[in-house]
Amino acid sequence: MANLTQLQNEAAERICTRFPQISRKEFRGDITLTVPAAILTEAMAYAKEACGFDMLVCVSAVDNLGQEPRFETNYTITQAETGANLLVRCPVSEAECAVPSVVSVWSAADWMEREQYDLMGIEFIGHPDMRRIMMWDGYPYHPLRKDFPVEGKPTEMPGVAFTEKAPTAGGPFITRPGVGTAGEREPRARG
Repeated sequence: MANLTQLQNEAAERICTRFPQISRKEFRGDITLTVPAAILTEAMAYAKEACGFDMLVCVSAVDNLGQEPRFETNYTITQAETGANLLVRCPVSEAECAVPSVVSVWSAADWMEREQYDLMGIEFIGHPDMRRIMMWDGYPYHPLRKDFPVEGKPTEMPGVAFTEKAPTAGGPFITRPGVGTAGEREPRARG
């Protein structure tokens, strides 16, 4: 059986040959394919059907505040039998803030895409149930964006959530800075 690096290289080459718009980058043995949003679903279906990437491991997003495109969605896909991985990156402009959903390719994308929508504000076009999964309905912000303040923002939903900024300094989950171990600085260790 071929080694993982060879399997990953062969699969990446097949995908890039089929879709010349895809760029490829290799860093420390990991291969990242940058896929334009216009062909994302088609390229992912090809990776699954023709190249054997039958498992979607992760969907995440990055906020590159101050750059354009501001966001990117990242997918880790795997060949379950061999363990070969590819990282797929899709740039997302702040103006559009939307990419095609890959739920039609991998049903596992369902909740992962909803999480990115909820916390980063990236909409997944064609998703069967594009609604918040962690924050409450009507929450007007996306708390994993870099421009979201650590202390939070006030909301106008009394009885549903905080109506003032949530304090973090000295809060129950804030560790104290210092040279002690994490266990000693951990809030529950304080008594």
